[in-house]
Amino acid sequence: MFKKILFDLISYFLTFHKKYIYNSFFNLYEIDRTFRFNGDGIIFYGKGKIKIGKNSYVGSYSSIQAFDGCKVSIGSNCRISHNVKIYTQSAEPDQDFSDSKNLKAKMGDVWIGDNVWIGANVFINPGIKIGHNSIIGANSVVTKDVEDFSIVGGVPAKLIRYKLIND
Repeated sequence: MFKKILFDLISYFLTFHKKYIYNSFFNLYEIDRTFRFNGDGIIFYGKGKIKIGKNSYVGSYSSIQAFDGCKVSIGSNCRISHNVKIYTQSAEPDQDFSDSKNLKAKMGDVWIGDNVWIGANVFINPGIKIGHNSIIGANSVVTKDVEDFSIVGGVPAKLIRYKLIND
């Protein structure tokens, strides 16, 4: 009996805490109220801007980083799966990492169009544009822009094919 009461109490506080954190994201960033946080451990952070359209969602353990002066823009009706990482700032790869005081950063806005589906475990680099109605396959690393109606996948993500749209 005691274990059940303790479990229920902990569950209540965890649910309350999650709702509090997720509601704070609505206050910090420009997120449509129809947006859904679909799971646990979702984090949005940074002093930049995050704008998300209607009826989109993001899955558990995903993170969106909006570095100061940068913006992440996600359109309407987007499906962002679990463990997706979207960054506006990262280390510049072509440098000597032993000089930790003078490391250069690669920065850029991330723009995701409407009706995009992003699979699980995807990493989206700074400065990327993902076109409308595109699909990013699971476990992909997006290093280049993605055209509208594209299906891409892999490491790095490459065009698999364009969507076959039947009218």
